[in-house]
Amino acid sequence: MRSAVRSPRRDRLVDFTCVTLSLLGTFAMLLDAWDDPGFSRPYLVSGLVLSVAGSLALWRRRERPLLVALLILPVGMYTEMAFGAVLVSMFSLAVHRPWRFAVALTAAHAAGSVPYAVLRPDPELSAGGYGGVGLATFAVVLTILISVPFVAWGMVVRARRELVGSLRERAERAEAEAALRADRIRGREREHIAREMHDALAHRITLVSLHAGALEIRPDMRPDEVAHVAGTIRSSAHQALEDLREILGVLRSGEAVAEGAQPPPATRPQPGVADIAELVGESRAAGASVALVDRLPEAAGSLPASVGRTAYRVVQEGLTNARKHAPGHGARVLLDRTGEGELHVRVDNPLTTGQARPALPGARSGLVGLSERVSLAGGRIDYGARRGEAGAIDFRLEAWLPWPT
Repeated sequence: MRSAVRSPRRDRLVDFTCVTLSLLGTFAMLLDAWDDPGFSRPYLVSGLVLSVAGSLALWRRRERPLLVALLILPVGMYTEMAFGAVLVSMFSLAVHRPWRFAVALTAAHAAGSVPYAVLRPDPELSAGGYGGVGLATFAVVLTILISVPFVAWGMVVRARRELVGSLRERAERAEAEAALRADRIRGREREHIAREMHDALAHRITLVSLHAGALEIRPDMRPDEVAHVAGTIRSSAHQALEDLREILGVLRSGEAVAEGAQPPPATRPQPGVADIAELVGESRAAGASVALVDRLPEAAGSLPASVGRTAYRVVQEGLTNARKHAPGHGARVLLDRTGEGELHVRVDNPLTTGQARPALPGARSGLVGLSERVSLAGGRIDYGARRGEAGAIDFRLEAWLPWPT
């Protein structure tokens, strides 16, 4: 169990006070007994030396409470001048060690007071007719009555410190767990932003690249065609900047994401199934040959936003990969509802042969992020080389998404 954090300066001040009070008590008892004919001078001097040594040993009562108590207890049995040091050592033992040690030494202290009371009986008690048994009983009861409050006080201090330490440890653990949860949330938010950035920007940049490539390989284009291509490049670049600005805004807002918070809402309407036709049109405007087969019923417009957005991203990723890795070849997009009541999205494009590298470089992270997106939407995804309807080898990307009834 962790204890409460202590101030070394305060602890040393308390130690100094305990040692000082113990020494003052020793010298006060010495002065009281100095002229008593019942005590010899050698006994008083030896008791003084042992009591002073016991008081000075209290400096180590925090580090070695049991050892200090075991050293001082015999001195207390030998002379009353060490009684203050004994009480402080018992208190310290109860604070820094389990209660069993303090109770055992309290009993030993009470038992050790019997020989002293019998060998050096109090004159007033002896005059009152107390014999050996009465003197021993009185010494034990008096020692217990004086020692128990100090031991109980030490136990209370120990229990309080353990409670404070436990509460502090619990608070630190809760704070660490909250920080860990916040880190996980920020990590998921960054993954979400990375997927959005890839899905949005990769599509726009490939359109810009294709139109720029058209200007490069066709220097004889008519002015109106050049103007049209340049306008498309400008529009795609502007849309890419808008997408980037929106994503960066989400990123800044995500720095303050708290536990349980959802990603900040987009500033523009999110695309869905109804926007796939426009997406295909953009690819066609860039010169790509894309066939769209839409077999969806009119009820597709009522699909959940997350499902529609995921279907849009599947088509977007498929067309982006087709433009990057198989430029100049056609692509086919199929939208359908399966017999199991699922939304089926498929994008096919021919696999090129003899191509040393793709026309545009890729980080190969789009399909990984798309797989995570489809999984989060409750669907499944499959992609890879497949034999097409005409017997040719195509690259096929398809996903099955839930269609709530």
